Amino acid sequence: MKRRVKVILSLIIAFSIVGCASNNKGKPKIIIYSMAIEATNDFYQQRLNEQFPEYDISVQYISTGNAAAKIKSGGKSIEADIIVELEHTYSQQLEENFCTLDDSLYSEVLDEFIPESKKYMPHIRYSGAIIINEEVLSEKGLDMPNPKASGTGYVFLKNLVNVMGEEQALNYFDQLSKNILQFTSSGSGPVNALIQKEVAIGLGMTFQAVEQINKGANLTIKYFTEGAPWTTNDTAIMEGHQDKEGVKEVFEFFVKTLIREEAELFMPEPVLKNQTSSIENYPTNIPYGDMSTNTVEVREDLLSKWKY
Repeated sequence: MKRRVKVILSLIIAFSIVGCASNNKGKPKIIIYSMAIEATNDFYQQRLNEQFPEYDISVQYISTGNAAAKIKSGGKSIEADIIVELEHTYSQQLEENFCTLDDSLYSEVLDEFIPESKKYMPHIRYSGAIIINEEVLSEKGLDMPNPKASGTGYVFLKNLVNVMGEEQALNYFDQLSKNILQFTSSGSGPVNALIQKEVAIGLGMTFQAVEQINKGANLTIKYFTEGAPWTTNDTAIMEGHQDKEGVKEVFEFFVKTLIREEAELFMPEPVLKNQTSSIENYPTNIPYGDMSTNTVEVREDLLSKWKY
C-alpha cells in the first residue's frame, strides 16, 4: 500500500512538472544574465513575468567575472540576450559585443552617464562609504574589500589615486594596511563583518549599509572629505540578438520602467533625470568623488601594483 501511494505521489509530481513546463511551451525565450543581488533579481523576474506573459523570460544570476568571460568567448553565440548590471569598466571593455542602442533610449539619462558609443545603458549608480559600528569601534581593527577581487574595493582605490596621485594613494594604503583586519573578496564582506561585530569600521557600499540600518543595525554612514567613490553598472543587448522576438521590448521596459522602480526599492542614487526615491535613512546629497579615467587600462595597471 505504501509503495502504491509513493508511486501515485511520484506521478502527481511528474505531471506537475510537465504541466509547469508546458505553460511556457511555444513562447519566445529571452535569457537575461544579471549581476544584481538576489532580491533585485527576484524583483526583475516577478515584474517581467507580470509585464510579458507572452514570453518565457529567465533572469539568471552570474558573477561579473564569469559574465565577462562568457561575453569574451561567446560573442554572438552567447545564450544571453540581455546583460544587466555589468560593472562599468567591463562595459567599456566589452562594448563591441553589444548592439548600438537607439538615441531615444537615452532621453531620460543624465548627460554625464551617456556613453559615446551608445552601446550600453547606465542602470544603477552606487557609492562607497565609511561604515561604522560604534559599539566595537574602540576594540577592533578595520576591514576593507580587496580591490583585486571586488569592484567596491577598486572604486575606493581609484578615487584616492585621482585625489592624491598614484604613489601617495598606494602609500596611504600601505600605512592603512597595518590596521586592516582583512581585505575581503567581496564588496559585501565589510558590512557583513560589521553586523557580526567582527570589525568596527568597514569600507563598503552605501546601499548595503542602509539596508542593514533599516533592519535595525546600529551603523553610522560617513564619507571621506575627498568624496565618495562610486561607479555605475550598465545594461546592454548582445550584438546579434537585437532582432530576436521580444528582446528590444523587454530591454525598453528595463530602461523606461524598471530602473526607476528599482531606485524606489533598492538603489536610489540617480542615473536618470528626475529620479526619486523614498528609501528611509538613505543619505541625500552624497558628496561624490573624482572617478575620472575609470577605464579598463587604468584599472589593470593599478591592480597590478596592489600587493595585499
